[in-house]
Amino acid sequence: MKVAKHILPIIVISQFCCTSLWFASNSVMNELAEAFNFESSALSDLTSAVQFGFIAGTLVFALFTIADRFSPSLVFLLSALAGAALNLCTIIEGNTLTSLLFLRFGMGFFLAGIYPVGMKIASDYFDKGLGKSLGLLVGALVLGTALPHLIKGSFEDLPWRLILIFISVLATFGGALIYLFVPNGPHRKAGQKTDLTAIFTVFKNRKFRAAAFGYFGHMWELYAFWAFVPVMLAYYLNLHPEMNFNISNFSFIIIGVGGVSCAIGGLISGRLGTRNTAAIALSLSGLCCFLSPVFFFQNSSFVFLLFMIFWGIMVVADSPLFSTLVAQNAPAESRGTALTIVNCLGFAITIFSIQLVAYLGENWNFEYAYVVLGLGAIMGLIGLFSTAFNTRKI
Repeated sequence: MKVAKHILPIIVISQFCCTSLWFASNSVMNELAEAFNFESSALSDLTSAVQFGFIAGTLVFALFTIADRFSPSLVFLLSALAGAALNLCTIIEGNTLTSLLFLRFGMGFFLAGIYPVGMKIASDYFDKGLGKSLGLLVGALVLGTALPHLIKGSFEDLPWRLILIFISVLATFGGALIYLFVPNGPHRKAGQKTDLTAIFTVFKNRKFRAAAFGYFGHMWELYAFWAFVPVMLAYYLNLHPEMNFNISNFSFIIIGVGGVSCAIGGLISGRLGTRNTAAIALSLSGLCCFLSPVFFFQNSSFVFLLFMIFWGIMVVADSPLFSTLVAQNAPAESRGTALTIVNCLGFAITIFSIQLVAYLGENWNFEYAYVVLGLGAIMGLIGLFSTAFNTRKI
C-alpha cells in the first residue's frame, strides 16, 4: 500500500512541536530560579524529574499496552494537550521548587505518549525504509529539544513566561496536527486486551535484546550530555574569561545539529547496515566523552566549540537506528509496547548518569566529570555485539 506523501512530514512536524516541551525549563533556568527563589543548581533535579515522569509514563503505557490497544494518534493528541497544560502551569505565581518538580514530572509522564507513540505511528506506516523514517522522526525530537535554547538565545529580552507559553501553544498545535491528518497506519495490528506479560516476552527475542542493550548504553550518555551542554559552555567561559560566545545559541547548535545527523544516519544505514552504523556513531560519541577534558583546556574557543558540535552530532546519530532495530525485531501486535518499555528502561538509566555527572561536577574536577559517560558506549557496544544479530546460540 502506497503511503500518502503528507504522512511523514506531518509526523515529523508534530514530533518537533511536542518534544519542545522536554527542555523548556532548562532554557530559562536562571529566570525560574530568580522568580521562585531556588538555586540554579537545581537543573539536574528538574531534568531528572522529567526523566522520572517519562519512566513512570512509559511503564504505565507499556503495562496497559495503551499504544497498541487505542488509536496512537488519539493517544498522541491527549498526551500533547496534557503536557502543554502542565508546562503552562509553570508560569503561575507562587510556584516553588517542589511544585515545579511535580509539574515537570507530570509533563514527563505525558511525553511517554508523544515520543515512543510517534515512533509507533511511523512504524505502522513505513514497514520498508523504517530507518530513514525514524531518522527524520528522532531528528525532529532533537530539534524540538533544542528549540527552547534557540528562542532564549535569539530573543534575550523576551520574558521567560512568554517562552513557555509559546512552547505550550506549539505542543498543542503538534498534537492536533497528527490527530487530524494521520489516521491509523496500514501496518497497525491493534491489541485486543491488556497484556501485562508483553513487557517481558518481547525480551525473549535475541535480536531485540541486542538492540535494546545497545540503546541502553547510548542513553547513559545522551541526556546527561544534552542537559549539561549550557553548563559545559558556561564552565569553559569561566576557565577562559577572555573568550566570549552566546551560550543559548551555541546550546541550540550543539544539540540541534544532532537532528541532521539522525537523518543522515538513517540514509547511511541503508549502505552500511543499521547495526554497523549505530556502532560507529556510539564508538565516536564514546571517544568524545574520554577526550572531553582535553578540550576544556583548549585556549581556542573555535576548537572547543567545533569539538562540542562534533560530539552533538555523534551523541544522537545512533538513536533512530537503535529504535529501528527495536521496532523491526518486535512482534507487530506489541510493537508499541516494545518501543515504550525500551524507552522506559533507557530513560531510567539517564537518571543515574545525570545525577552522577552533577555529583562529580560539584565534588570532583568538573572537566573530568563527563569521562564517565563513555562507559555507556563501551557497555552498549558489548551488549549490541555479544547478543549478536545472527543464529549463533548465546
